[in-house]
Amino acid sequence: MLRRFRTERTGEPAALLVVGLGNPGDDYDGTRHNVGADAVAVLAERHGGSLRRSKELALSCEVRISGERVAIAFPQTFMNESGQAVRKLVRRYGLNDSTRIVIVHDELDLPVGALRVKSGGGLAGHNGLKSITAHLKTQDYLRVRIGVGRPPGRQSGADHVLRRPGKAEAAELRVVVQEAANAVESILTNGVDTTMGRVNARS
Repeated sequence: MLRRFRTERTGEPAALLVVGLGNPGDDYDGTRHNVGADAVAVLAERHGGSLRRSKELALSCEVRISGERVAIAFPQTFMNESGQAVRKLVRRYGLNDSTRIVIVHDELDLPVGALRVKSGGGLAGHNGLKSITAHLKTQDYLRVRIGVGRPPGRQSGADHVLRRPGKAEAAELRVVVQEAANAVESILTNGVDTTMGRVNARS
């Protein structure tokens, strides 16, 4: 079921709002928790965009992908309050249903380098998704999930995602970040069902 929103913007709405989750600031650059933010930065750069601070509590920009208007953003609210920024971005870019929102995020339940596309579903304990769901009153948005793997030994999930990976793992994540940007492009041009079929079928 689509969740429809009342918006304040008039004129051309964005075809997609793509939000990469992470934490702002140099202390978090390169951490596992910021792979979503890394992916949207790649997407913006590919299409000539530059993420800049906006009044929506995010770094954001607008680009054209295959002729369609796409809004790209990285919330600056810290992960646990991502929904504050997403709600403001939804209003700014004139979105009226949740299926045009794509959230790119790290996923503990997937091995390092795995990539999955998902429509709606559970939150898997992810605090960024919890915040977005609370602010939008729906979880029927699209997700591009980037695997960062489970922590070794008794290390907590929070410690794991807030740390920078080693050299080999970082190389894997750089590749999957590019693939996540590809997946967003495919959602726009081929649709979510086709994209899920292609991306999720990978071994």
